[in-house]
Amino acid sequence: MRLAQHMAVASPHVRADCVEAGEFPDLARKYRVMAVPKVVINDRVQFEGALPEREFLRKVLEAVESDGQAPA
Repeated sequence: MRLAQHMAVASPHVRADCVEAGEFPDLARKYRVMAVPKVVINDRVQFEGALPEREFLRKVLEAVESDGQAPA
């Protein structure tokens, strides 16, 4: 989550929200949270667990590309 928050500070094109699954059970059900951290990018790419920075960035690019947008 820290990398996502840093990306959001650095770019107006990125928004990062951190949600406590226990406090928002409807969201936890919607996104099928079974482990934390659970990362959801543009409702298209999801993964659980901490990833190395390079893998996290690869997932961000995957979400952008599946959204029909070319990476900047």
